[in-house]
Amino acid sequence: MRRPFGKQHRRSRTPGRPRRTSRLLAALVTAATVLTGTAHAAPESGRSAPLLDPQDPNGAWAGYSVPGTRSTPAPQVPKGAVSGMDVSGHQGDVDWARAWADGARFAYVKATEGTGFRNPHFDQQYRGSHAVGMVRGAYHFALPDRSSGAEQAHFFVDNGGGWSKDGTTLPGALDIEYNPYGDGCYGLDPVAMSRWIADFSNTYHARTGRFPVIYTTTDWWNRCTGANPDFAPNNPLWIARYGPQAGELPAGWDYQSIWQHSDRGPLPGGQDTFNGNANQLRRFAS
Repeated sequence: MRRPFGKQHRRSRTPGRPRRTSRLLAALVTAATVLTGTAHAAPESGRSAPLLDPQDPNGAWAGYSVPGTRSTPAPQVPKGAVSGMDVSGHQGDVDWARAWADGARFAYVKATEGTGFRNPHFDQQYRGSHAVGMVRGAYHFALPDRSSGAEQAHFFVDNGGGWSKDGTTLPGALDIEYNPYGDGCYGLDPVAMSRWIADFSNTYHARTGRFPVIYTTTDWWNRCTGANPDFAPNNPLWIARYGPQAGELPAGWDYQSIWQHSDRGPLPGGQDTFNGNANQLRRFAS
């Protein structure tokens, strides 16, 4: 997976929250990557130049970038592809009937981050999207420098990130991207990062029977995992790239299952497209 600041209140710095200089550096990095055509999600959760969501004071959300994306050329979406969206606590309670009327047929909802943050709007967002007929799933914003992949996978599953073979529940997604709170690769070398992702993925599979979708950008993946292709056979790809096309994919993947192509549009949150038709989306969920 990526906000405007709310009113600023004087308070002591909490663990994990970036200092002002870190926020500025992160925003500059985000702006530079948009110029190169890659949308690095700034923080929560997995995207805007200012980094902290007043709704999610400890969190980060799948894939938002700087205001410059407003001038991004319209995405070239294949005919018959299914439109969807991703939301976090930043969006608050969502008008799901309106989102359905505007064309959304699936949704990913942020559930957790690290091992200590839960989206306070998760129930309304997750249940509300299902109530209007959407296929929906949950995603987890990874913080690999805080705890193991297994610990975070358990936390995710225990707090809304599970999966059931009912045709309406998407497999859980791991939002793994540039660190909004510090070093871009979370202080891990490519081998250690790949092991962390494998730990999360294998634990999620053991708990649910499905491997998680991986949400990332090509630039982050190739840099921070050493272009590790070993995940492509098991983990569907949710690519974040703001532009007319999805562009080059991370090492190992030949196609994306979901493309997040913008953070602005008719739908709240991230604007997504499933790489298939409605029947294929249901099969993907099953």
